[in-house]
Amino acid sequence: MAKINFGGVEENVVTREEFPLEKAREVLKEETIAVIGYGVQGPGQSLNLRDNGFRVIVGQRKGSKSWDKAVADGWVPGETLFEIEEAAERGTIIQYLLSDAGQIAVWPTIKKHLTAGKALYFSHGFGITYKERTGIIPPADVDVILIAPKGSGTSLRRMFLQGRGLNSSYAVFQDATGRAMERVIALGIGVGSGYLFETDFQREVYSDLTGERGTLMGAIQGIFAAQYDTLRAHGHTPSEAFNETIEELTQSLMPLVAENGMDWMYANCSTTAQRGALDWWKRFRDATKPVFEELYESVRSGNEAQISIDSNSKPDYRTKLNEELREMRESEMWQAGAVVRKLRPENN
Repeated sequence: MAKINFGGVEENVVTREEFPLEKAREVLKEETIAVIGYGVQGPGQSLNLRDNGFRVIVGQRKGSKSWDKAVADGWVPGETLFEIEEAAERGTIIQYLLSDAGQIAVWPTIKKHLTAGKALYFSHGFGITYKERTGIIPPADVDVILIAPKGSGTSLRRMFLQGRGLNSSYAVFQDATGRAMERVIALGIGVGSGYLFETDFQREVYSDLTGERGTLMGAIQGIFAAQYDTLRAHGHTPSEAFNETIEELTQSLMPLVAENGMDWMYANCSTTAQRGALDWWKRFRDATKPVFEELYESVRSGNEAQISIDSNSKPDYRTKLNEELREMRESEMWQAGAVVRKLRPENN
């Protein structure tokens, strides 16, 4: 573990240089990692662990689409793929990667297999941070740990196959064995993290829920829609509005930011673009800061968690969600986007 300076603030960071894969394998050589759930994070984490040489099994409901996906990915029923309860019983480390609502529903089944010395692993602080609402209260004699990749399981897997790594946060909520820290770091390396930075369960869920509702998903969709609609209202074509709003950002500018930072991206744009961006960015910051403060308070109060628990536990939740996603997908902006993506040279 190293102290790294981030803009004047020191943080605990772990890299593959100081904790190589060989060390991670040694730490977990006697462990069986049971990945419960094969939805968003399950496939990427389990496949990366398997490819990295760890003993991994998957627990999923037989007959589900996710079970079939696991079989297609090479997990063998009765050998490395089991019903959830059997996988939990077999595992010494239980990676609890069901959705937040799924974790609440399945918790009684998982809890009875959390015998002394096992580790309960999360990739989101939700269940533990809001335990009074979720009912997820682990026994005192198990380790409770977290590795939260900063992206989807799909991105984690893609970057792993490219020889890269997706950065992850790590946390220890409960150290019953004295080995919780080495277990969590080994798992973070095993799932293919780029580097690991320290957090706790509460900070992880507060930042994650804010980010998802903010710049990662909610705010960016809102800003896209506002600019696109403004351009269309003033006579610009769908192609022009989409390219100026989204295509240029995602295909040209964001890769430059990822490579060397926002200032470097600015420096590689015209002086006219630089001047306008410098003149306007603080106005956008000042306009949206109150919204972010309101959002963060809604997260901190537990209101966002309760909304998620209430809505995601309804029997018709998936139907309503798909309807809302369909409305977005069929909007003019994203219909224009579908055409633009087909016209990219790599698709012709």
